[in-house]
Amino acid sequence: MEVSKRKKPKTKDEKVANSIKKIYKDIKTPKSFSSCAVTLTVSSIIVVAAACHVYTDVFHIPELPPVDLDVWWGPNHTKLSQDTTIRPFRIVFSDAMQEQLVKKFDHHRRSEKQKSFDDTAWTYGVHSSAREQIFSFWQYKYKIKERERFFNQFQHFKTNVQGLDLHFMRVRSEVENVKVLPIILLHGWPSSFREFYDVAPLLTTRRSDYDFVFEVIVPSLPGFGFSQSAVRPGLGPFQVAIVMRNLMNRLGFNKYYVHGGDFGHVIGSIMATLFPNEVLGFHSSMPLTLAKPSVLARVLGAVWPTFIDAHHWRKMYPLKEKLEFLIDETGYSHLQATKPDTIGIALNESPVGLAAYIFDKIMIYTDANNKYLEDGGLAKYYNGSMTDLIDNVMVYWVSESITTSMRIYKEVSSVELTLEQIPTSVPTWFLCLKYQPFYTPEMLLRWKYPNLINITTYDDFGGHFAALERPQELAEDIFYAL
Repeated sequence: MEVSKRKKPKTKDEKVANSIKKIYKDIKTPKSFSSCAVTLTVSSIIVVAAACHVYTDVFHIPELPPVDLDVWWGPNHTKLSQDTTIRPFRIVFSDAMQEQLVKKFDHHRRSEKQKSFDDTAWTYGVHSSAREQIFSFWQYKYKIKERERFFNQFQHFKTNVQGLDLHFMRVRSEVENVKVLPIILLHGWPSSFREFYDVAPLLTTRRSDYDFVFEVIVPSLPGFGFSQSAVRPGLGPFQVAIVMRNLMNRLGFNKYYVHGGDFGHVIGSIMATLFPNEVLGFHSSMPLTLAKPSVLARVLGAVWPTFIDAHHWRKMYPLKEKLEFLIDETGYSHLQATKPDTIGIALNESPVGLAAYIFDKIMIYTDANNKYLEDGGLAKYYNGSMTDLIDNVMVYWVSESITTSMRIYKEVSSVELTLEQIPTSVPTWFLCLKYQPFYTPEMLLRWKYPNLINITTYDDFGGHFAALERPQELAEDIFYAL
């Protein structure tokens, strides 16, 4: 007979272990919960990685690009015959040029001209009534021979740098027994060396509260005015900065100050970044940087504008309004950055067309509200006279340099943006006038200019072209800053 085996009674520890297993079995994680956890974990990793990438991209300081001080921009066959002497130069408005101008004016006067819409002011561009004011002044009131003498009141020279014959103006102080500081003044577009004619003598005149004066060097940028243009592509602001540095060295200046506005600001800033052991101080009338942290902060600041700039936030915000202005008023820059030679052909054919194109940029950047005035602000600004503005147009017309000057927009490349991300250690000072359309507050400027000494701000006057419109204030600020 088979005897059944009785189960051995469980111990207390075995009972507890079995109970725990049962509990774990009952609360086993559902598949849906597991999937959510995985998704959340992966998403978190992606977000963190993206944030790290953005942070690295925005705040990473790149290496300086390689600098070749000897890039040849002139014809190759001139390398062996380069003339590095400093040669006197005289600005001449020739009889042939004047005869051509008279013929062009006569053709303009006889032609049937399209009238602007009523009540549009300069919102469609230069109003036809303003165009006729410019034409009439240039034809009947602008004294060409008198202006030629005006241009030659200062000494002008040429010298060959990196294959280019560069024109520059040199203004020395007549004061003796006083410290003299060299400074190079850099213009932009569509201005020229002419914009510094009222500034230069103010900088070379002794002031009772300063123990120094300046020796002023005012070049025509390559391709502008009477400076030769490159014969091959690639001469952008980065390369122009090297050319300008080499020009100062050619003149015997291994230590010097730099001032710039518009493209002159871009070039001067690059000089300070590349050659901090030569540039003693950098002064600019265009407080702007495209450093990535600054750009990001500008965008985020639209949520809290007063945090970015408690006093002058209206110069930057509302962001939508400022962007609309840039879209409306910077179409020319896109055209010049893509097809400068095409628009150059048209402008070189008509002196009145050239003047209208240049006047439009200068008057709107002097005060954006000028676009709502039929005369574009011509009676309100520049002492109500067009002489200074026509002088600037004459530089382009006589030298036939409008096409080559516009190529600088085409030559801007990624290297300039890279240089914007590299801090500039040189002592820096900015002048900001009321209607300056390109404004960046001190807090954001310090990303690029950690040695920013100060910003002089005028809230009651002035626009983008400080040297041309407000030479007294600009000269005072340069003395004060440097």
